[in-house]
Amino acid sequence: MNRQAHRSLLAAAALAVAATLADAPAAATPRPLAARLAKALSVPHVSPARTGALAVDLRTGKTLFARQPSRALAPASVEKLAVSYTALALLGPSHRIETRVLGDGVREGSTWRGRLVLKGYGDPSLSTPDVRALARRVRAHGITRVTGSIVGDESFFDSRRTAPGWRASYYVNECAPLSALTVDGGRFRGRTSRRPALAAATTFRNELRRAGVAVAGAPTVGRAHAEAVTLAGTSSAPLGTLMRLLNRDSDNFAAETLLKHLGGVELGDGTTAAGASVVRETLETAGIPLAGVRIVDGSGLSLLDRATVAELTAILTAAWSDPYIRSAFVGSLAVAGRTGTLKRRLRGRTIVGKTGTTSQASALAGFAGGHYAFAVVQNGSPVSWWWARVAQDRFASVLAAAP
Repeated sequence: MNRQAHRSLLAAAALAVAATLADAPAAATPRPLAARLAKALSVPHVSPARTGALAVDLRTGKTLFARQPSRALAPASVEKLAVSYTALALLGPSHRIETRVLGDGVREGSTWRGRLVLKGYGDPSLSTPDVRALARRVRAHGITRVTGSIVGDESFFDSRRTAPGWRASYYVNECAPLSALTVDGGRFRGRTSRRPALAAATTFRNELRRAGVAVAGAPTVGRAHAEAVTLAGTSSAPLGTLMRLLNRDSDNFAAETLLKHLGGVELGDGTTAAGASVVRETLETAGIPLAGVRIVDGSGLSLLDRATVAELTAILTAAWSDPYIRSAFVGSLAVAGRTGTLKRRLRGRTIVGKTGTTSQASALAGFAGGHYAFAVVQNGSPVSWWWARVAQDRFASVLAAAP
């Protein structure tokens, strides 16, 4: 090939490249963030009409993407975010939940003539080692004999074992029976006890005997008398630590007992309804949009619960903006690819969040890339949880990669 022909070939090739580049800008130019987020949500078997999604830049407050932000949807476990925010805002990250040993009777030398009462106030983390420590403290008082019974007092809460709107199958299978006095999450002798306060009293009696305190009476359930004196006590980990049960591990029992604890502490009424009213009032005071929102329980198991992504994202933003609770709130969330319900999802992404899954709802809400808050909630009859999670993970990944 001569030089002139070679130059002609190069010129033709250059023209071809130029033509290709001329056609390329639409494909090469990055799509706007909102378009990429919309594409991330596009999956089969998940109805766009029953999907809410919202993303906000925490640095500017600007809404980056919104799809049906005010649509009322079943939230599944992202409902726990409302309880978490309320508890931290009202009670504080250092709040601890007590369990007490009360003496009903009189002491004569090393003998306690009367009953010993184990009274709970809704600690979801109370364990056999905690009860063992209480028994040893009683023994350290010099008490070696109890003439009466050991009483489990769960009166700080009402006697309802479930929350409104639960399927019958949720009882025990999804959440242990609700009680202000529960040891080991309700597990007793290898199974979940339907009478948690009695199981707790039995555990306490056994630990007293191991500690060298003879107990004549049988374990029972009742209330301490007003004149009962405190002999020993123990406290839960700080609330900021307990929050990991709710959000990182999505523990339904912890969420429900904390909701009742809120009602008991704030209104003197340890019921689910009272706790729910405290949550709603707190969110309203914080300026969280509540149109379409229905708060019935703490865990999101109730078929009556309704949330919006506008509400969820506002909760996230409010917690992020509050230096008093930010560390505890964000630290309670599952870390992508590492902990909790996100341990096997979104590996390598800078994302922390709260998941939610029931037969009719799938959700993910949290923080991405260190400066974005987002929420995605999808409903179905049933919802395709596989494709729903694909959409959630893609949506969160796009945000995490954004500048």
